[in-house]
Amino acid sequence: MPPKVKVTKKMVAQGSFEVIRAKGHENLNARTVSEYLGCSTQPVLYSFKTMDEIRQAAYEIADEYHTMFIMPKETDENPMLALGLNYVRFGQEEKNLFRFLFQTNQFGGKDISALFSDPGLSGIMGIMAAGLGVELEKARELFLMFFCVAHGMASLLANNSMEYDEEQCRKMLENVYVFGTGTIASGADPVRKGV
Repeated sequence: MPPKVKVTKKMVAQGSFEVIRAKGHENLNARTVSEYLGCSTQPVLYSFKTMDEIRQAAYEIADEYHTMFIMPKETDENPMLALGLNYVRFGQEEKNLFRFLFQTNQFGGKDISALFSDPGLSGIMGIMAAGLGVELEKARELFLMFFCVAHGMASLLANNSMEYDEEQCRKMLENVYVFGTGTIASGADPVRKGV
């Protein structure tokens, strides 16, 4: 009878996620994962063929964690604003995960339109479209503007280039939302207005 496996593939993936969260993706290796799990490097390297596979498994966990972190609650008065503030707060509170998810070459190169195909955002798009009384495509235009501002703030926070001021972040996101809803409702093109 073969010996019972004590360190599972799931444990290695979760341990890798925790190492990245605590120490940054640049410190992910078999040794740091084995230290986190309290085992030798053998079970870590046995569970996955390469460190790239381990990194990909950690990325999937980080992506799911990020989605849960940023989603607004049913009680939020303005789900779009809540989503943006949560996104910015993620950059502040989870710096290592933010950089791993959004600022590594290994997982870069995604087209921005891929955001719209995220099943987690389809509900938000529907709520936005209904709340604004516009078609889904117009709601996506607003979301894109809003996302770019939120992502910029989160990036600055994740890289320690900006002090976190929730009220200032809220005000900037509200301004984008108000501007966006005004131009979308009127059919104006913000790019042609010199913005």
